[in-house]
Amino acid sequence: MSEHAAVLFANDAFYVAFATRDAEAMDALWARQGPVTCIHPGWAALSGRREVMLSWQAILANPDAPKIQCRSAVAHVHGDSAYVVCYEVLEQGFLVATNVFVREDGAWRMVHHQAGATPPPPEDDEPAPEAAPN
Repeated sequence: MSEHAAVLFANDAFYVAFATRDAEAMDALWARQGPVTCIHPGWAALSGRREVMLSWQAILANPDAPKIQCRSAVAHVHGDSAYVVCYEVLEQGFLVATNVFVREDGAWRMVHHQAGATPPPPEDDEPAPEAAPN
């Protein structure tokens, strides 16, 4: 599996954990060795694994949390770090997200997630699953 595909797989796992409200799977996706941060739409920046994971536990336990789908994910790999830019599709509209990953113990783990409001993506905005190396 290419590194781009592995990063996209980790990104997909993040959205599956979110969609299925699986707090254990969400916890397993986040880095344990390095610092982590998260900026949920409309929230202040969260810093530190404990604070970030408490936020995800609250979101995933909330029956009114939004249903979400990932669309048009593009991975960019730079050695042992990578990021994915994608659209998040919700009933209420669209967000654009950046998910940052690092290689930790041989696996891609999330170290940062940030999402914010955006207009709808173009209908033909379906890039190839792997971005060209930078």
